[in-house]
Amino acid sequence: MSRPLHRGVSGARISGSSQDLWDSQKKDKTEKEELDRRGSDQSYLPLRFPFRLLLPDNSSPKCGITENGFASDSFVVGTPRSRHKLAMLLLKFSLVLIVILALTGSFWWTISISTTSRGHIFHGYRRLQEQLVSDLWDIGELSLGSSKLKELDFCPQEFENYVPCCNVSKNLALGYSDGNEYDRFCGYEPRQNCLVLPPVNYKIPLRWPTGRDVIWFANVKITAQEVMSSGSLTKRMMMLEEEQISFRSASLMFDGIEDYSHQIAEMIGLRNESNFIHAGVRTILDIGCGYGSFGAHLFSNQLLTMCIANYEALGSQVQLTLERGLPAMIGSFTSKQLPYPSLSFDMLHCARCGIDWDQKDGIYLIEVDRVLKPGGYFVWTSPLANVQGRYRTKENPKMGNFVRGFAENLCWEMLSQQDETIVWKKTSKRNCYSLRKSSSGPSICSKSHDIESPYYRSLQACIGGTQSRRWIPIEERKTWPSRANLNKSELAYYGLQPEEFADDNDIWKAAVRNYWSLLSPIIFSDHPKRPGDEDPSPPYNMLRNVLDMNANFGGFNSALLDAGKSVWVMNVVPTNRPNYLPLIMDRGFVGVLHDWCESFPTYPRTYDLVHAAGLLSLELGQQHRCTSLDLFTEIDRLLRPEGWVIIRDAAPLIESARTLAARLKWDARVVEMESNSDERLLICQKPLLKRQAN
Repeated sequence: MSRPLHRGVSGARISGSSQDLWDSQKKDKTEKEELDRRGSDQSYLPLRFPFRLLLPDNSSPKCGITENGFASDSFVVGTPRSRHKLAMLLLKFSLVLIVILALTGSFWWTISISTTSRGHIFHGYRRLQEQLVSDLWDIGELSLGSSKLKELDFCPQEFENYVPCCNVSKNLALGYSDGNEYDRFCGYEPRQNCLVLPPVNYKIPLRWPTGRDVIWFANVKITAQEVMSSGSLTKRMMMLEEEQISFRSASLMFDGIEDYSHQIAEMIGLRNESNFIHAGVRTILDIGCGYGSFGAHLFSNQLLTMCIANYEALGSQVQLTLERGLPAMIGSFTSKQLPYPSLSFDMLHCARCGIDWDQKDGIYLIEVDRVLKPGGYFVWTSPLANVQGRYRTKENPKMGNFVRGFAENLCWEMLSQQDETIVWKKTSKRNCYSLRKSSSGPSICSKSHDIESPYYRSLQACIGGTQSRRWIPIEERKTWPSRANLNKSELAYYGLQPEEFADDNDIWKAAVRNYWSLLSPIIFSDHPKRPGDEDPSPPYNMLRNVLDMNANFGGFNSALLDAGKSVWVMNVVPTNRPNYLPLIMDRGFVGVLHDWCESFPTYPRTYDLVHAAGLLSLELGQQHRCTSLDLFTEIDRLLRPEGWVIIRDAAPLIESARTLAARLKWDARVVEMESNSDERLLICQKPLLKRQAN
């Protein structure tokens, strides 16, 4: 009589007779020797074992019984040890099988997906990568303890007007000369992760338009003697009071700005400066702008003038122009090309700007030609331009004649000359260059040398921009403000569809309405109350100087103007993202390319609002070159006291940014976005902190 044996593998059976038991033991011994012999092959057992389990109980007589009544087969689980061995072998096999199936399935699935699907996968992977980096960053911060998260110290007093990468004395010591000492050289100095304090007597600038004409004397680094000794046409001004500098007065020189602008308009063939817009002029680059009076006067005629000048430790043209609420940045093209795309500006203006146009075989004039749009104007005002004037010297005819001759070789038409001022018009026809005599003037750049948006690139001795698809004469472009909305053919240059462009504009219009309602200190209270119908919105002139750190198409700029805000925007296109700076310039805005691992070329306390949408996600790949703290201390340097910061990004990155904001002593609040739960807003305001007077 037989009975089931419940110890061991279910279904194993023993016979009732002793002979059967002896035969079974003998056969088991033989089987065991066989298995021991084969067991020397380590790969045999784990592969064979699962298939043995699948066999029926009577499929193989390889289960014997030992003298104590237990199964002798090594695969029969009769003890805890053998049960553990069985489980481990089964687990190993399962893992191998899963990996093989996963790899096989992934391989065939990858082959079958479309290009569009791959794009979605890439973006999903990018999101996971961003989340991972953010989490690691948070872990790193927390692991360093409270000492790492303490508030930053204040910089020494000599840093009040500190501009990184601009150190003329050090550049001279390193052997740079011939104007190269004014170039930016980043990387020589260690990062100063400290907070730049304003001067002791600093006051919040007056709101626009009052602040255009009156600034606080203590806010800028200049002396009365420097003001009165300046030789620039647009630098003259008078001291209204002991604490203020006034640019509005009854002085002859100030009145001369209006007359001077009127004169230029007449030389172009216009009735007055209010007709510049109708002639296709919207953006002007003012080289060596003085203190921005030319641009300040034209602003009322909807003209946007960008001032560019060398770094100056004292009496800076750029600093005073920005303090007045006018566009300006530090820049020099004594050795490098300007940081603007080819065919960017409708007019270039130089009034006693100090450029020796006849030096280096006219290479500076070639650079002027590159950034001028077809049909644009070059205005030069200088005693050296008037070869017959009362200030005539031996140098006058030399430079004046050189500029005239070289301008002709650049296919410029001299429209008029009155006293010290000459106006040229750049050709609107590309074939003008090929029709020149072979020996006259600089050659046309080859396609490989005609870089549309140069960045830290040496000046080129060839004519650039002639091969660009953006070669459109200014008289054929839509006039401002219609120019801000590019047509279908213009958008096609950038691979954009009108629908995509319109959607971007709509998104930013809604964002600006949302932003403006949040720019109130009430948002930082314990129970913030969002301003509604019963609360007045912040005034339209609350902000003036705005920096968009990741401008994309310039939609934020456009939305602010459409909303009637009295702002100008510096649109920055990071160097590590698609370059839409030419599109931004074609819309009638201003901007530059910039690497945010470097300091921005401007003075401290420049902007009333710094806006960064998607910048933190974009800069994750730059962590090996700079840190988030580097980026935020630079924002603090650029921001005016009581200025605002709006950061829009993925929720984990916003939480990390809020931690940094606390270290910078900013008031900060995270705001959820109704339209997109994956993003958050970080609204910050920088307090007015002052050094104690000695």
